[in-house]
Amino acid sequence: MTDAPRPALSVVVPCFDEEGVFPAFLARMTAVLDRIEGASEIVVVDDGSRDATWRLMAEASARDPRIVAVRLMRNHGHQLALTAGLSICRGERVLIIDADLQDPPELLPDMMARLDAGADVVYGQRRERAGESLFKRLTAAAFYRLIGRMSDVEIPPDTGDFRLVTRRVLDMLLAMPERHRFIRGMVAWVGGRQEPIAYDRAPRAAGESKYPVSKMIRFAADAITGFSVVPLLASMTIGWIMAAVGFAFFVYSIVGWLMHSNLPGWTSLMAAIGLLGGMQFLMLGVIGAYLGRLYDQSKGRPLFLIRDIVGGGR
Repeated sequence: MTDAPRPALSVVVPCFDEEGVFPAFLARMTAVLDRIEGASEIVVVDDGSRDATWRLMAEASARDPRIVAVRLMRNHGHQLALTAGLSICRGERVLIIDADLQDPPELLPDMMARLDAGADVVYGQRRERAGESLFKRLTAAAFYRLIGRMSDVEIPPDTGDFRLVTRRVLDMLLAMPERHRFIRGMVAWVGGRQEPIAYDRAPRAAGESKYPVSKMIRFAADAITGFSVVPLLASMTIGWIMAAVGFAFFVYSIVGWLMHSNLPGWTSLMAAIGLLGGMQFLMLGVIGAYLGRLYDQSKGRPLFLIRDIVGGGR
């Protein structure tokens, strides 16, 4: 690593198959940095892309000494690729942004002004989400409301990872060892003075979303299991409900016996068994999700593996 003084600002950009938008992103991002005082760097992370993303990164780092290109050994996922970039960046302030240009780099000067005024974190909060389907908007709204109710940490709604943080906050974030990372929640957990900056989110400038429904579900599961024990505690509530249902069946059976009525019983018995069995398997699945996190954590493997780092004097 270089012994040069820390730059005033680092921009960390995780990328996966972004060859279609990467040159446009770089042009807009460097234009913004050219207007900001102080040294800066752009840490771009190739998360195992299958297209020409890495070649574009390496060429950009050869042209511009501010650009540090990082290539991971394989695809680790957005949150771990972002963590890799955050662990390498050296700036006193760090901007987290994706390359798809849905989050505007031009907001950086306003975000810097908020940090100058004493904020520890300035996060982008979406007013509108152009170019996204109704299904994605509805599920995103439902997710943020759900995690807000289930978590003890106040996680701002309608936000992504687009944010500017101080080096102190970043060091606290990097000290957290968990593997299943929900970075926007982890930053919220750090606390300090965190301020929103509202903006209208644009459609992707090129390419396709890297978050299909399956990845959105896994991401939501990581967020919920990482910041809430409500699903585990729900087993107690469900247990009381099932106990009440069982007691009701018991009373029903006793009354029928006293009244000498013929109780076929098969339908009610099957309904009770199906209901109880379904609840048991559901809660076993919830417990398994938490145990799986503990198992992954206990192995102690690195969060990510870096293949190459080029540019920026590295």
